[in-house]
Amino acid sequence: MNTLEMTTRIATGQGFIAALDQSGGSTPKALRGYGVEDSEWSGDEEMFAQIHAMRARVITSPCFGSGKVIGAILFERTMDGVVDGVSTGDALKARGIVPFIKVDEGLADEADGVQLMKPMGKLAALLEKSVAAGMFGTKMRSVIKSANPAGIAAVVAQQFEVGAQIIAAGLMPIIEPEYDITADDRAAGEAILLEEIRKHLDTLPEGQQVMLKLSIPATAGLYTPLTQHPKVLRVVALSGGFSTDDACSRLAQNPGMIASFSRGLLQDLRKGQSDAEFNTVLGKAIDKIASASA
Repeated sequence: MNTLEMTTRIATGQGFIAALDQSGGSTPKALRGYGVEDSEWSGDEEMFAQIHAMRARVITSPCFGSGKVIGAILFERTMDGVVDGVSTGDALKARGIVPFIKVDEGLADEADGVQLMKPMGKLAALLEKSVAAGMFGTKMRSVIKSANPAGIAAVVAQQFEVGAQIIAAGLMPIIEPEYDITADDRAAGEAILLEEIRKHLDTLPEGQQVMLKLSIPATAGLYTPLTQHPKVLRVVALSGGFSTDDACSRLAQNPGMIASFSRGLLQDLRKGQSDAEFNTVLGKAIDKIASASA
């Protein structure tokens, strides 16, 4: 797929984007959920080898290439790896799946009710590497924990500032200001977030677009206007800690949003499953998430 084909696939594809981007801090938890105990690996290299084996098993499962997964978000080491004898990005594109790369370096300490992204000193080099690896876009995450207008404004401003660098490098940014689903004031805060995002979208130069990855809103349909905004290629939803069933039920109440789930996609997969069991479990999750995204 070339850039135009990938753009069309993301803009109009019926399906969802898989999040396979657990990084160093979240990898041990992801492996435990998959049934790999801490005693089965020693050091980062073995840990990342275990998680890459899991991701490769997902990517090569017949149901993953069924057409219902239109994109996948990768961690840098996954992008650097090999699946079926080719680069991970090429393995995905051969299955009709558009590859994205996670580019943030984690979260800063909380201030004003939010966690901004840490400084991204390696961003320029990673963007250059990602373009060479055939990535279509990027993803970067901030977290909002309370309806603090100053904090929310700072999160959105930082996301769009970095997004401009990503666009200049020739990639499509997924802007992800996640709202903590456990926050008591989430409905009020998400209304503030909506207006901040609108403000920045309206100042994007002509011909530029971004994608948005947002928590499924407390008020169903809140982000529908964003799905119709000409500067937005697609709006995707994170599962945010909801179970697969709960996330899918909530997503189905938000027309125009499609899923970009990690936990909701992978939660029932186990290393010890036979290939038939693994493919059946993954296939059921894919069907359920694709249906909610439609």
